[in-house]
Amino acid sequence: MGNFFQTVHPLFRKVVRVEQYELRGLLWSFSYFFSLLCAYYIVRPMRDEMGILGGVENLQWLFLGTFLAMLAMVPLFGWVASRFQRKEFLPYIYIFFIANLIVFYLLFHFGFSHTYIARAFFIWVSVFNLFVVSVFWSFMTDIFTDTQAKRLFGFIAAGGTCGAIFGPLLTASIAIPMGAENLLLVSAAFLAWALLCINKLTKWQRENLKNEKNGFVEETATNANERPLGGSVWGGIKLLIKSPYLIGISLLMLLFTTLATFLYFQQAQIVRDSFTDSTQRLAVFAVIDLAVNTLTIVTQIFLTGRLIKWIGLPWTLALVPIMLGVGFLGLGFFPTLGVLVVVQIVRRAGNYAIMRPAREMLYVVLGREEKYKAKNFIDTVVYRGGDAVSAWIYAGFRSLGLSLSAIAFIAVPLAGIWAGLAYKLGKKQGEFATKPWTKNDQSTE
Repeated sequence: MGNFFQTVHPLFRKVVRVEQYELRGLLWSFSYFFSLLCAYYIVRPMRDEMGILGGVENLQWLFLGTFLAMLAMVPLFGWVASRFQRKEFLPYIYIFFIANLIVFYLLFHFGFSHTYIARAFFIWVSVFNLFVVSVFWSFMTDIFTDTQAKRLFGFIAAGGTCGAIFGPLLTASIAIPMGAENLLLVSAAFLAWALLCINKLTKWQRENLKNEKNGFVEETATNANERPLGGSVWGGIKLLIKSPYLIGISLLMLLFTTLATFLYFQQAQIVRDSFTDSTQRLAVFAVIDLAVNTLTIVTQIFLTGRLIKWIGLPWTLALVPIMLGVGFLGLGFFPTLGVLVVVQIVRRAGNYAIMRPAREMLYVVLGREEKYKAKNFIDTVVYRGGDAVSAWIYAGFRSLGLSLSAIAFIAVPLAGIWAGLAYKLGKKQGEFATKPWTKNDQSTE
């Protein structure tokens, strides 16, 4: 196997600045994220169409339900992370979601098609997506250093984009012969592959730590990585409240979700008004997904890592909100389907290819409890809480008679605030990264 990595390493160096000893970890990480997003994109089209069929005017209730479900998950995750080793609790999370998929499969297979089950599925998919991806990036920030993250996270994120492309293609090719409910089992199979990837990456990290020159220190680090995190089930909230840095990341997330929700609601309204047929709407969503994922993977492979090197993390973090501010300005003047599609493609591709990898780098300089507990709280509860609140704010704007253009203009200064905060957090991350202690001991004060 060593000869294989030695042979292919020069090929990978042409695309990503990876060292030979990092290549195995990079490829397993790529495969891990591929399997996660492939599993999600197999079930995502069902969620979006259920949202529209349930009534655009009722979307805020589904967003609220998702937030409440996320809130219920936090103490459960905190309890598991506090009492079990990382190599144990990470698989437990994916086994839990695999079991959920099997339950939904049985419900659909035996003809349980009540409206409440459909709504539950919408909420579950929204929880599933955020939770498994959050845990994935927590793991990535735990096994890679700050310098590695800046070089490799863009390529690793491309694994997810490949999964996001392959998932819909697989769905389109096998949905009719297999039946829609059987796709849930296919999704579960991809989650099972993620379990293997976790095992391989844990072994890779352990081997790399033991091979370092300072054997005693690195062996201690290995043991620390395997210990349960300890603390309380609500430890993530306590860490967040005490840390201005984590509060800043939370505000960043709230601004991100607010503008993303505004755009999602505008998309639902414009697409609904443009097409009366459900099949046509699905085709539009598919075209947007294809364009987003194609643009994303090209950017992730060839640009993301280089962009951080060229302009630095602060400006990389600020880039997407600046572009979105321009996009909302365009929607304010021209609230049409064509402009919406362009803005949505740029926003989503920019988030997946640039903003998301850069945002995850903010956590690399923190300790393990912050990476798992505080990060998971921000990525799930804060994220979906922002969704729920902004959904009701948007509904309030509409009830007051504000047009799509007026709401788009309101979003422009919010994008500016988001960009300024993102830039400041990028600067703060650089300060943490240059401090002389190891990342597992760093304070967030």
